[in-house]
Amino acid sequence: MKRDYYEVLGVGKDASEDEIKKAYRKLARQYHPDVNKEANAEEKFKEVKEAYDVLSDAQKKASYDRYGHQDPNQGFGGFDTSGMGGFGDIFDMFFGGGGGRRANPNAPRKGSDLQYSLQIEFTEAIFGKEVDVEIPKEAECDTCHGSGAKPGTSVETCKTCNGTGQQEVVANTPFGRIVNRRVCQTCEGKGKVVKEKCGTCRGTGRVRVRRKIHLSVPAGVDDGAQLRVSGEGEPGANGGPPGDLYVVLRVKDHEFFEREGNDIYCEVPINFGQAALGDEIEVPTVDGRVKLKIPAGTQTETFFRLRGKGVPHLRGNGRGDQHVKVKVVTPTKLTDRQKELLREFSGLAESNGSEAAHTDEGFYDKMKRAFRGE
Repeated sequence: MKRDYYEVLGVGKDASEDEIKKAYRKLARQYHPDVNKEANAEEKFKEVKEAYDVLSDAQKKASYDRYGHQDPNQGFGGFDTSGMGGFGDIFDMFFGGGGGRRANPNAPRKGSDLQYSLQIEFTEAIFGKEVDVEIPKEAECDTCHGSGAKPGTSVETCKTCNGTGQQEVVANTPFGRIVNRRVCQTCEGKGKVVKEKCGTCRGTGRVRVRRKIHLSVPAGVDDGAQLRVSGEGEPGANGGPPGDLYVVLRVKDHEFFEREGNDIYCEVPINFGQAALGDEIEVPTVDGRVKLKIPAGTQTETFFRLRGKGVPHLRGNGRGDQHVKVKVVTPTKLTDRQKELLREFSGLAESNGSEAAHTDEGFYDKMKRAFRGE
């Protein structure tokens, strides 16, 4: 059973001529067989074209609105592609084929871009890094110099299409003589034929290689940043320039530091006495240890700022800050004397501030490694 033409184009019955045309062009691009390789793409394309043929014609549209698919005069069930010049000409009309003509297959074309993922450490993203990477890519065959022909032989112009890469098929239809242009089946649109293929590249003119490339990772990059290396993509065709290489950076998480923009965050434990009486403690940063003054009466989860100890600005001078959150930990093992003092001072224990209270050993291990710059 046929679907409603308005439903096919996704427009309402009050849609204007421009809205109908716009909807058709969008769907035709989406389902054109030269673009969409799904099994039912061609059928959907035909359905869209049939709907547009009716709704774009004022007389046919009026009849369809009155009778639907059962119009006794028009018979909307039929669809004939013979007057369309084939899918190729419609594709050219939409995608810039120049009045039904495809681009010259022998014209220089830029090579494809490549993408490579590079994982770096947290501190390498902050301070930058010089690194050599090996990129798998295609390169011009050294044996045939990219021609694809066996050494001592030459590439011939395709006799079927005379080097144009296209074949013209003439069809006589009720609407007149239609010339349809299709990709030449002999040379597959290349315009050239290699009779004796190069044994190294098997006639493709290209071979797979691994190329070493030096990268300079700038200080301050973040996860997902891309580095563009011009000219290190796939080689171009017919003398065209090569594509570019895009290196996507993946930054490993750090077990002690966290990053938000250009600022760095960390959490440091202090004991009850340090929080109550104040103290000066050492805090790890990406630059090494620094002193941090804890004022008396500090509450747990208070933040302190270390200016200029964050991430360098990627564009411009200066650095972000490091934010230190102190966590007051409760001792789990007390001597009888300490318990007595706590009761005497209503929960305030004396402390010389020299060491933090007992807490999770894993937390301290992470902090120790941060102190060592790991």
